Amino acid sequence: MKIAIYGREFNNSVLPYVQEVFNVLEQEQIPILVYKKYLDFIKDKIKLPVHVETFSKHADLLGRTDVLLSLGGDGTMLDTLALIRDSGLPVVGINFGRLGFLASINKEEIKKAIHALKNKEYAIDQRTMISLESTHDLFGEENFALNDITIHRRDNSAMMIIHAYMNNEFVNSYWADGLIIATPTGSTAYSLSCGGPIIYPNSQNFVITPIAPHNLNVRPVIVPDDVSLTFEVEVRSAKFLVSCDSRTETVDRSVKITLNKAKFHVNLIRLNNETYLTTLRNKLLWGIDTRNY
Repeated sequence: MKIAIYGREFNNSVLPYVQEVFNVLEQEQIPILVYKKYLDFIKDKIKLPVHVETFSKHADLLGRTDVLLSLGGDGTMLDTLALIRDSGLPVVGINFGRLGFLASINKEEIKKAIHALKNKEYAIDQRTMISLESTHDLFGEENFALNDITIHRRDNSAMMIIHAYMNNEFVNSYWADGLIIATPTGSTAYSLSCGGPIIYPNSQNFVITPIAPHNLNVRPVIVPDDVSLTFEVEVRSAKFLVSCDSRTETVDRSVKITLNKAKFHVNLIRLNNETYLTTLRNKLLWGIDTRNY
């Protein structure tokens, strides 16, 4: 087995855990590839194995690794999508952040997790992606998201009107600060904080969740993931924002946006002692009542 490592800059409190990752990989005699910018950041901060290969882009990973290991939080995991794309390369995250729905491995379980990876004691969760098409080729070859695609106003602009269509049939005109179109994976992210439902990963749905709607009877809507969703925007200012997960573009109000289920999925590694429901209970503190303590 060969493991590729991706990460972002971090504060010094994380250093002991990063060092442990490299120590365990060396002890297990697992060859590694490290993201070049990450290696430049950490090379003077920790002790690295003698032989370290690097990668910088999607093409560098093809045929060179078996697993991509993300070191950080959920945002770091989402960054890896631009590297993985449609390759099918499995990805797993060690959570150095806070909540960690995607980066599900606790930083206290590094040795156990890497041992499980080496021995292939894991399952693969295939997660649906959502893709974006527009009249202005937004996001280039990275026009896809695992969590959500969001249409939202700029900080200095007034409320938007977003006209939504499903398979060319009119759905609604949303008077709001924006609109979130989330996958089941993204249903526990931004959509959840705006009142959207939690959707089980293999439910084959998307959810349309308004952000601060002016009409209080406008609620989130769950739709099948095999439909085509189209959006036209009215906004006082000349431009608005569109986000694909953590990537954001400023868009002219004349742009028409179409969303579809992506033609590929992401393979998330799930260790054998994990399930989606245990993650929900642990991360959302279900069943914990302070009256019992």
